[in-house]
Amino acid sequence: MRSIKQVHKAEYRPIADLITYSPMPTASIQMIDPFLFLNHHGPQQYPPNNNGLPFGPHPHRGMETVTFILDGDIAHKDSGGHKSVIGSGGVQWMTAGSGLLHAEVSSEKFKKEGGDLEILQLWLNLPAKYKMTDPRYLGFQKDQIPTISLDDGRVTGQVVSGSLEETAGAFNTFTDINLATLNFEESAKITLNIPEDHNIFFYVIKGKFEVNGEQVKALHLAEFDNNGEELEIEAKAESVLLFGHAKPFEEPVVARGPFVMNTMEEIDEAYADFQTGKMGAWKE
Repeated sequence: MRSIKQVHKAEYRPIADLITYSPMPTASIQMIDPFLFLNHHGPQQYPPNNNGLPFGPHPHRGMETVTFILDGDIAHKDSGGHKSVIGSGGVQWMTAGSGLLHAEVSSEKFKKEGGDLEILQLWLNLPAKYKMTDPRYLGFQKDQIPTISLDDGRVTGQVVSGSLEETAGAFNTFTDINLATLNFEESAKITLNIPEDHNIFFYVIKGKFEVNGEQVKALHLAEFDNNGEELEIEAKAESVLLFGHAKPFEEPVVARGPFVMNTMEEIDEAYADFQTGKMGAWKE
């Protein structure tokens, strides 16, 4: 059985009127290679005639964003010409690669009518060989994402990338990163076997778990040692889990603002390229 190295509490970092918890990076953990960053927005209810999400046009390079729309919606637009509105239960996967501008805001319908909102955004590193790849974007609605049922249906979820218990994920990715969201009924229990050389990403969105004998509750991230393969996960309440695992890249990581590269020189180049328009132009 794998042991838990440390459990990290998400820090509360509201953005304007958007409730936001940040499990990583915090004062206690910088990253779990190749998982870089997670923001948990909501849950909250927006009134009618609201301003929606505040993430207007901004650049990225050298990394990927995976956005899980648990409730509400996101209207995506980028300088590569991609546009979409993804609703509750959908997922977006954007590979920034060599660089692009994008915005993630709420749809006109959501801003007019309001409603419940809860969103996770996870940043994933790209290895050096893919950092300058061409940008790409895919957004899938809930019914386009493969589902999984375990423990006689008491655990259900979506397989987003890689695979889980022989179910292949929705997104084909540059790297072998496995991601899923799992919903547990109270007392539901599963056992997973994860390669010992893979790092595990285990964030509790809601509820409480006992994992290999240790408690991990909502808004906490569990960091594991690489000393075994088996995970016994039991829900102590109705619970929701963001679960991932991947082999670490073991490369230098230099992150400044929206850019994640291997050296400071590459960061300087990213800022210069952004300022001179090499990451594309924004058209309203």
